[in-house]
Amino acid sequence: MLRRAWYLFVLIFALVLEPTDTPAFFSRVMREDGKTYILDATGERWDVTQAESIGFKPEGFQYGLGKNAFTPLDDSYLTDDTDRVSQRLRVLGVVENAEAQAYSIPRLRGHEIANSRIGSKAIAVGY
Repeated sequence: MLRRAWYLFVLIFALVLEPTDTPAFFSRVMREDGKTYILDATGERWDVTQAESIGFKPEGFQYGLGKNAFTPLDDSYLTDDTDRVSQRLRVLGVVENAEAQAYSIPRLRGHEIANSRIGSKAIAVGY
């Protein structure tokens, strides 16, 4: 009985706090010279013309933190020394031809992206 009352309370609470049709975190849409842009919280414009052309509705885009919100991991954190690496460490791996790189998931969690190279090719590894 108590569990049922709790679920009912949560449902009513969710209905009362239901967001409006256009929450504050949705982007403003701007059309100019045949292009469609969204404006994020910082006022930066993002071209979404192609996304709109394939059926996405710009009014539904939500902006995130914006660029430069986090610092990418760079190659200076990478090492070939695997002697002290735990066998249980979760990694994200990238292979290109005969070369391979592994990126520590705990390290990526703090950076979200690693700007790196595999061979002569520049890559961005995201988590």
